[in-house]
Amino acid sequence: MHEMAVTEDILRIVTEHAQQAGASRVTDIYLVIGEMASFVDDSIQFYFDALAPGTLAEGATLHFHRIPTRFRCRHCETEFAPTGRDWLCPTCGALGGDVIAGKEFYVESIEVAEAEE
Repeated sequence: MHEMAVTEDILRIVTEHAQQAGASRVTDIYLVIGEMASFVDDSIQFYFDALAPGTLAEGATLHFHRIPTRFRCRHCETEFAPTGRDWLCPTCGALGGDVIAGKEFYVESIEVAEAEE
């Protein structure tokens, strides 16, 4: 259910920027979501389709770009991508590390149609 709140935020951010640009409508929205973020693309799309009608973003296409998870080992500084639930450093065998990628969630860009005069 938290996808509804973040979708409302996406819609607010996108429409504010479109208005500032003097756009007549938003055609495309590009989102970046890390693999560790707990957001489901289909749920965001569902809520967007329900919330966007009547706004500048009505009919816009959502584009999802997923960022793979990456860790940095706290012991040997090796950067690695975990595989499944195996979060062991491939170099020294230490468990986990600091997340350096995979938690992202943001609007990367939007495409708009210019207002007709």
